[in-house]
Amino acid sequence: MNFKDKELIIFDFDGTLINSIPDLTLAINKMLSHYNLLPLTIKQVTPFVGNGAKPLVRRSLELSMQNNSISETLMEEAFNIYFSAYKQDTCVDTFMYPGVPDTLNYLDKNGYQMVICTNKPLDFIEPILDKLEIKQFFKYWIGENSLPLKKPNAAPLLHLVDTMNTTIEKSIMVGDSKNDILAAQNANMENIGLSYGYNYNENIADYNPTLVVDQFSELQKLF
Repeated sequence: MNFKDKELIIFDFDGTLINSIPDLTLAINKMLSHYNLLPLTIKQVTPFVGNGAKPLVRRSLELSMQNNSISETLMEEAFNIYFSAYKQDTCVDTFMYPGVPDTLNYLDKNGYQMVICTNKPLDFIEPILDKLEIKQFFKYWIGENSLPLKKPNAAPLLHLVDTMNTTIEKSIMVGDSKNDILAAQNANMENIGLSYGYNYNENIADYNPTLVVDQFSELQKLF
């Protein structure tokens, strides 16, 4: 199987191109410390990542407080504290997965258009791309607050296809999360599931992506 007929590759961000869990955990723990709550480990935070920033904050509060009924007032305050902390240290220990720079360079040289579709807030995407020196590979990116709907809804993918002036058939989604695979399936788009990401500690193959790959560099054989 190969995807050499594609024009547009839509990448997820966290868990696909980058591992941002160390910095997300740092920001979460700064928020928790404001309330004199015990910090969480990277292992505890990892399954909370993927649905957006507010679910991450809510789940972290619920775990640390051992309370499943967080008030909206507390939630809003905690989110603002988290957001400010993450904005201050967005890309300190965040790193790219093995093979990402070389593979992006390969895909770029072979003429593929590349964009990012993430459930991370939009404000954080460009600073990370700049810090990791990979912004030049991407024509466009959208975050969880770019559109009224986010993954696993098909709307973000359809928006990117339209924006890049191509078709569903000429596009493909690449991601580590069920949100990526479900969004692609909802858009009738082929998709590649990466086995090394976060995905709530679930097996990406369980969501029946078009293809599963174990390393990012394997994309060079497929495109």
